[in-house]
Amino acid sequence: MKKAAPKWIYYKRLFHSRFQASCIKAKIEDNWTNGYEIGPLVEIRKLKTNKYVVRYTYDE
Repeated sequence: MKKAAPKWIYYKRLFHSRFQASCIKAKIEDNWTNGYEIGPLVEIRKLKTNKYVVRYTYDE
């Protein structure tokens, strides 16, 4: 059986620094720490405009 590619959700803001993006990444990861679900995979991506975007996966 072929493994499906993850589906990504992008955070609604662009960030000027990697530090700002990492703060949001930590906040997203912490929301799942105390829950019953397995936490998402969270990534910080650098865009061509030298801004950063945060994206995370979800399971269906």
